[in-house]
This record gives sequence, C-alpha cells and structure tokens, in this order.
Amino acid sequence: MQTTSRTRATGPAVARSEAAVVVRDLHVHFGDFAAVRGIDLDVRRGEVFALLGTNGAGKTTTLEVLEGFRRRTRGTVSVLGLDPAVDRAALQRRIGVQLQDGGFVDELTVQETLALWQQLVERPDRPERLLARFELCGRRDVPVGKLSGGEKRRLDLALAVWGSPELVVLDEPTTGLDPESRRRTWDAIQELQEAGRTVVLTTHYLEEAEALADRVAIMHAGRVAVAGTLGEIVSARPAGFSATLPAELAEIPALTGRVERTGDRVRVHTPDLQGDLTRFLGWAAERGVRLADLRAAPASLADVYHAVRAESEELP
Repeated sequence: MQTTSRTRATGPAVARSEAAVVVRDLHVHFGDFAAVRGIDLDVRRGEVFALLGTNGAGKTTTLEVLEGFRRRTRGTVSVLGLDPAVDRAALQRRIGVQLQDGGFVDELTVQETLALWQQLVERPDRPERLLARFELCGRRDVPVGKLSGGEKRRLDLALAVWGSPELVVLDEPTTGLDPESRRRTWDAIQELQEAGRTVVLTTHYLEEAEALADRVAIMHAGRVAVAGTLGEIVSARPAGFSATLPAELAEIPALTGRVERTGDRVRVHTPDLQGDLTRFLGWAAERGVRLADLRAAPASLADVYHAVRAESEELP
C-alpha cells in the first residue's frame, strides 16, 4: 500500500505546550510484580506514535494509565494537559480508545451499538457517517455477536474515532484483520492525523509502525529500550550485506564489519555499509568472482526490535 509522506519529528523530548502526552518515571506495580519500570515518553500533538514491544513488555498497562483506566504506582503523567488519575472524566471527553477487546453487548445490532454510543459520548457525530466510513452499512441490523472478527475491529475503531477526538489510543488495532481491512484501518489512522489529531498505537506488525508512525518506542520487560524517529533508532544499528561465494574461496578482504560465514554464504554486519560493500565488490571484481544472491540493505525496524529482545535477555 502507498502511504502519505510526512515530516518526521526530531528529538526525543518536546515542550509541554507542544505535547499531547508527557510521561516521566512511570512505574506500575501489581503486588511485587513491576509491570512498568520507570519509563519516559513524549508524544507530540498531531503525530502518530507507535509503542512496540514483546508480550508482557508493559505496553497495554502503559496505555491504561494514559487512558485513566489504571492508577500508576509512581511517576507523573500528563495527557492533553490533564492528569488521567485525577481528571479522568474531563479527559474522556477528549480522547477515543480502542481496546484489544471491545466488550460489546453481543445481542445489540451494529446500529443499536452506535445509537447507544451516541448517548454515552459527548462529542457529536452521526451513526450513518461511521457506518459508511467503516463499510458496515450492510451489517447495520446484524447482532454484534454475529459479526466476524474483522467486522468487530472495524466497529471498535468506529467507536474510538467517534466525534474525531483530539487523541486516539489504539491497542493492537489491526490484529486478526485481513490485508484489505488492515489497509482500511491504516487509511483511517492517516485521516485522523491529516485532521490534526494525535494517535498512540500499539502493534505487533513492525511494517505497520514503519508505514504509519512518526516516532517509535520499543518496550521490553517494563522499560523503554529505544525511542525516537525511525531514522534515529535504525541508524544506531549496523547495516548489512550478504552473498554466496564459490566454494573454493576461503578468504575475503578485511572489512570493518562483523563477518559471519555459513558454508558458502557470507553475511556482513557493518556500521559502514558503503565502504565495506565497495571493498567487497572490488575484491570480487579483481578476482573475477561472480557473487550469487548478492543483497545489501540498511538496518530495519525488525533488526532493532530483535536486537532489543536479544540484548535484554542477556542481562542478568
């Protein structure tokens, strides 16, 4: 899918006047278990911010604190200038939330669910608009319990964006969706940003974060391991290239990067992709070596994500 281009934010922190969310030293404990262990986050107004991490990393707990659904053990939190623990009622008028499980009443139809939501939410909107926007018109009279998983997620998102709130929090918005439904959800998120709204989302789909997010934070074991723009966090990781060599070649040129060999396959992880690749290709050209299956690429978000997991698991 093609995504709209955007100007990416720079810098890890923002002035409070520019921020939709400011979190400092957030801790959340469940008894003796620390689910969140002293994280800092900044989310700019009008940006899409992706909170990534492994299962149990603390993402959903963090979102619950931002939404006012869970109290923090320690730290400070400001969402749209409000403290969610103190100003939850005022905050709910300004944010929309899509949970992992919508908690629908299965016996209500789609139309009845939207009509009920219209009575509960102070932001004005029309059920017909949401039915059309999320392609649920043909399912308006179907009980929610009879909807497919993808249709329920679309209804979830319709309720979250009801009245175009200032901040929309989406917890795994595309989990279980087919590719076409995922594309529609991406479009809806981009529309929110184009309208000047702020979106905070969690996702297990790294390509989703790459396509949508202005900035990213990766959590592991209750902490933020890395945060910044995609360019910032990827540039801190080595790029790489690989090729298959003729079996008789045992030596390759000296390179600045780390070389891995598996049979005839050579993989190089390097902070100087251009320099090492130039040396490698020059060495091959001088010897008339044909490099099979040559591939070169900068580091990706997936590389960073897997490195965070590996490095965290090595800690005592």
